[in-house]
Amino acid sequence: MQDFVYQSAPMRVVFGTGTLHQLPDELSRLGVTRALVLATPRQKDLVAGIREMIGEHFAGVFTGAVMHTPVEVTERAMETVREVRADCLVAIGGGSTTGLGKAIALRTDLPQIVLPTSYAGSEMTPVVGQTSGGIKTTQSSPKILPEVVIYDVDLTMTMPPKLSATSGINAIAHAVEALYARDRNPVISLMAQEAIRTLTHALPKICAQPNDKTARTDALYGAWLSGICLGAVGMALHHKLCHTLGGSFNLPHAETHTVILPHALAYNAPAAPDAMTRIAAALGVSDAALGLHDLARKLAAPASLREIGMPESGIDQAADLAVKNPYWNPRPIEREAIRELIARAWRGDAPENAIG
Repeated sequence: MQDFVYQSAPMRVVFGTGTLHQLPDELSRLGVTRALVLATPRQKDLVAGIREMIGEHFAGVFTGAVMHTPVEVTERAMETVREVRADCLVAIGGGSTTGLGKAIALRTDLPQIVLPTSYAGSEMTPVVGQTSGGIKTTQSSPKILPEVVIYDVDLTMTMPPKLSATSGINAIAHAVEALYARDRNPVISLMAQEAIRTLTHALPKICAQPNDKTARTDALYGAWLSGICLGAVGMALHHKLCHTLGGSFNLPHAETHTVILPHALAYNAPAAPDAMTRIAAALGVSDAALGLHDLARKLAAPASLREIGMPESGIDQAADLAVKNPYWNPRPIEREAIRELIARAWRGDAPENAIG
C-alpha cells in the first residue's frame, strides 16, 4: 500500500428528502441573522419559498449567478453583500451559484450554506474557479469551503433528464481523477469507486423515468461522494482541459466534462493502469474510457465539443492554454498529443482512437 495523508473536511452535511426545511435551524446553528440568498434568474420561485421559510433571517437576494464565475459578476454581487449587510450566504442551485458563493466567501470569509440542485459537487470543495478576460483560473483556501451543505433530493426531482445525465457524468469525472491523483489515498479511492458505481446505475434510470425518487436519491448520494473526492485530492488533465475550454469559449460546464472525460481517460490509461482497472470495475465494463463513452451515448449526452459550441479554430488556442501551467498528471503533458486529444473531442471520435 502506498504512503498517504488523509484529512477530512470540517463541514456539516444534511442529506435526505425534505431537508430544505431544516434551513432555519442551520442558520440558527451558525448564529447568523442576515442571509443573502444567491441564485440564477431561473430560480426565483425557489428563492421566494426560501424567503418565506427563513423570515427575519432574510437580508436580500442576488439572482445573477452565471457559469464559470466571471469576476465582474462577483463584483456586482459584492455590492449587494455590502448593501444588505449580509452576515451569511445561502446559495441554491448548481455549480454556477455555488461558485459565486465561494467567490464571495474568498473575499469576505462569510459563512455559507449550500442547497445543491444538481450533481456538480463544487459544494464539497475548498476550490473556486473564476474567469477574467476569457481565462479561467482556480484558487484554493479554507475560506472557500462551505460550512453547511443541505442535500434535499426533492430539489433535484425537476432536473431535466439531459441535464441530469451531463451533471452526473461531471460528478463521475471528479471520482475518476481521484483514483489517479498524486495525493490519492485508500479512503478516497473507496469513495470514488462507490461514486462511479452508484451514478452509473442511477443515471440511466433517471433518464428513463425522471420521477424515480430512489434513482434520484442514489445519484445525489453518488454526487456527494464525488464531491468529497474532488475536495480531498488534486485534479489532473481532465479538469485542466475543462477549465480551459469552459473559460475560454464559454462552453456549458457539465457538457464539457461529459465530452472530454473519455478522451482524458484514454490519454492517461497507459500511465495509470490500476486506476483504469478500478474505474472499469465500477462501470461494469472491460475498458474504462470506452465504458464512459458508451455510458454518455446511452444517456443521449453530447458527443463532441463542436455540438456544444466550440469553434474548430479554437483547437490550437485550447492546446496552448492547456499546456501552460499544467496540473500534475500521471502522463506527461505534451502539446501535440493534447492538441490531438482536443481535436478528437471536437469531432466526437470514440476514445479508442485516441493517442496513447
